[in-house]
Amino acid sequence: MSKLVAIAASLYFVTLAYFGFTPAASANSLTYNFNSAIATPMALFSFSGTRPTNIGVTNGKLLDCPNSPNCVSSQSTDAEHKIAPLTYTGDPAKALADLKAVIESLPRTKIITAEGNYIYAEFTSKLMGYVDDVEFYLNADKGIIEVRSASRLGQSDLGVNRDRIETIRAKFA
Repeated sequence: MSKLVAIAASLYFVTLAYFGFTPAASANSLTYNFNSAIATPMALFSFSGTRPTNIGVTNGKLLDCPNSPNCVSSQSTDAEHKIAPLTYTGDPAKALADLKAVIESLPRTKIITAEGNYIYAEFTSKLMGYVDDVEFYLNADKGIIEVRSASRLGQSDLGVNRDRIETIRAKFA
């Protein structure tokens, strides 16, 4: 076991050296180097998961949330996952264009699909690189935009998906 720990520690420090981490004399550079010492190895590990192939709109419905609490959907029927849809007035095409602009203004966001009345985007967390899949479906008959935001990995998201939709709602209004 101690050999395994020694090998892991060696790989850690070799990785730090490869990316330019060196001990520094001043307090400011020690802080910088400490942050680099943490961030650099973390950047090597991305918790992105695999892009789902079963999302999208089927018969006017987005995919149901899983049983885990790391998902919200305006089409969910249970309180844990339920969130209100976005609302809009006026031209549906303008509403989608405005929504797309809001999504693009958010950090670490990539729009994967924007076709017809549907937008699918990936949001990546800053520290660990977790990827969340976020979908928007404009239902012109109801004058709303259905939403779904789900983490690819893990159980709890500490409310990140709900907060994200509320941030988008505030910017979209």
